[in-house]
Amino acid sequence: MLHVSETWRAAYPGASIGLLAMRGVSNPEHHPLLEQRKAELQAELRSRYGGLERAQLKAHPVLQAYGAYYRRFGKTYHLQLQLESVVLKGRPLPGAAALVEAMFMAELKSLLLTAGHDLDALRGRPSVEAATGEESYTTLSGQQQGLKAGDMFIRDQESVLSSVLYGPDSRTRLTSATTGVLFTVYVPAGIEAALVEEHLASIKDNVLLVAPSAEILFIGVRG
Repeated sequence: MLHVSETWRAAYPGASIGLLAMRGVSNPEHHPLLEQRKAELQAELRSRYGGLERAQLKAHPVLQAYGAYYRRFGKTYHLQLQLESVVLKGRPLPGAAALVEAMFMAELKSLLLTAGHDLDALRGRPSVEAATGEESYTTLSGQQQGLKAGDMFIRDQESVLSSVLYGPDSRTRLTSATTGVLFTVYVPAGIEAALVEEHLASIKDNVLLVAPSAEILFIGVRG
């Protein structure tokens, strides 16, 4: 499912990529079982983290690993900010179509950065790379974005699919017509494969709530 380039391995020793590919999925705007699970997750997150100060939350080992990555580029890990919004500021989890929501719920639970793509929009075998700074792509917002040198990114034979700093592309975005999906998880060094596997299983279980007969094509961790 994924080619791992030697430049990426050299740039990020100990890092890995999680992958989950599924067929027969559906992507409705709302689904009652997913909404119920989202409410349960929101309560779970507030119970787990609600008594912590911001500094204590930032000390979470997964947030530390991503925080170190983002600081190299002068940025803050956005999932940390979203977790703070839910558990420290009491804001609800944002709504989205089912496949994005299934992914985002698992992200907040594990804090592992994930992108979702329409499997049928991919061109050839994806590859994970370390950016030279010369690459660019159209993001979900429709803006043309150049990559920062050293940023992790995944591309197919046509163009960039996603990057850590700027997220997924527009070309392979998930739509109401999506029936095949590829989720990719960017995992910096210091995070165990078992946590990535648990995260992928959470996404899978969320997707199966909406599409119980969906088929798993691949699930696993590459590094």
